[in-house]
Amino acid sequence: MKATKVDKDLCIGCGLCCGICGEVFRMNEQGKAEAYQRANAENQGAVQEAADSCPVSAIA
Repeated sequence: MKATKVDKDLCIGCGLCCGICGEVFRMNEQGKAEAYQRANAENQGAVQEAADSCPVSAIA
């Protein structure tokens, strides 16, 4: 699986991605989301849902 990236310049820190897929996303000390784990076959759908749901399209 390719790595998931969060554009910290776009991220507004809403936390939606963490709520959808906490296995891959978490909030950092600056209040921005980060992908701390790679997506895998079990959570790929949730990662895609998080990317699709991001209000500022910060997840690639």
